[in-house]
Amino acid sequence: MSSTSKHKSLIGLFYFFYFALVGVYVIFLPKALVEFGFSSFEVGVIFAIAPMMRFILPFIFRKFGKLNRATYLLSLLVMVISSFIFLVGVKSFWALIFINLFYGAAMGVILPFVDTIALKIITKERYGKVRLWGSIGFMAIALWLGKFLQTPTQTIYYLIFMAVATGVSGFFIIEFDKDESSSKQNPSQSLSLLKYWAWWLSAFLFQVSFGGFYNFFTIYETSNGISLEMTSWLWSFGVICEIVMLYFQGPLLKRFSLLVLIEISILSATIRWFLLWLYPDSLAVAFLTQSLHSLNFALYYSASIAYVYGLYTQKKLAQQFFLGISFGLGGSIGAFIAGYIYQRDSSMLFLSQAVIALLAFVAILIHKRRVKIESR
Repeated sequence: MSSTSKHKSLIGLFYFFYFALVGVYVIFLPKALVEFGFSSFEVGVIFAIAPMMRFILPFIFRKFGKLNRATYLLSLLVMVISSFIFLVGVKSFWALIFINLFYGAAMGVILPFVDTIALKIITKERYGKVRLWGSIGFMAIALWLGKFLQTPTQTIYYLIFMAVATGVSGFFIIEFDKDESSSKQNPSQSLSLLKYWAWWLSAFLFQVSFGGFYNFFTIYETSNGISLEMTSWLWSFGVICEIVMLYFQGPLLKRFSLLVLIEISILSATIRWFLLWLYPDSLAVAFLTQSLHSLNFALYYSASIAYVYGLYTQKKLAQQFFLGISFGLGGSIGAFIAGYIYQRDSSMLFLSQAVIALLAFVAILIHKRRVKIESR
C-alpha cells in the first residue's frame, strides 16, 4: 500500500468511527435522556455544555500556543474516559454537566487536528472522498440503532464502543503530523478574529440555526407521528445525500468561489427549516428537507474549512476556532435556545431556526462585500 493510500485509509477509518460516535451522541442520546426523566429544557442545557467547551478552548490555545501532538493524544484519552463515566452519571443533571465539560473539551481538539492534517496531505478537492467515510459511519449507526435500540442504557454502551474505536484509530493518525513548528509559534501574532468579524458571525449564527435539528429533530418528528425507525431513515437519507455531495464536490470547490458555495449552503438551510415549520407531520417534506443536508452540511463544511485554511497561517488553530465558534459556541447557544423554545411552544422551533439562518446569510453577504472592498 502506497503512503498516500495508507493516509487515506487510516484517516477514513477515523472519520468513520468519529462520526458514528457523533451519531450516537446527537441522534439517540437526547431521546435517551428524555426517557431517563429529563425535561426538554434540561436536555438543551446539557447539550449546550460540550459545544461551549469547543468554543472556549481555542482562546486558551491562542494564549499559550500549545496545540500539539501531546494535547491531541491527551484529548483522545479524555474522550474515552468521559464516555465510560456517562454510565455512572447518566441519571444526574449535574453529573452530565460535569461529564460534558471534559467530553466537549476533548472533541474540540480532536477533529480540527485531524482535519488540518487531512487538508494538508489530501487537498481540498479530494478531501470529500475521504471525509465521506464519516458520513457512512453516521448513517450506519443511525440505521442500526434505529432498528435495534431497545433501552436508553444501550445508547451509553454504543457511545462507549464508538469512543474507544475513535480513540484507537485516532492514535495511529499522529504519525502523519509532520509539522510541529506551527504549534510552537505564538498564534496570537497572526490570527485576528475582528478583521473578518462578519465571517465569524455568519459561522456562529448558522450553527445556532442547527440547534433545533441536532438536538430535537428526533423528538420533533416522533412527537408528530413519525416512528423512531422512520426517523432514523430520515437521518440516514440526509447522510446519503451528504455522501453524494462529498464524493462529487471536488469540481465545485475547484471551479466556484468558496464564498459563493457557502452562501448557497446557508440560504438552502433557511428554506429547509421553514419547510419543517410549515409541514411538521409530512414525511415527504421531511425527506425533501433532509436532501438539503448535502448543501448545508457537506458542501458548507468542506467549503468553510478550506476557506479558513487559506485565510490564516496558523492552520490548526484556525480550524479549531472555526469549530469552536460555529459548532462550539453556535451549537451551545443553539441547543439552549432550541430547548427553551421547544419547552414553551414546540411548533415554533423551526420557524425560529429559519430566521436565524437568514441572519447568517446576511452576515456572509456583508463579509463578501468587505473582502471585495479590501481586494481593490
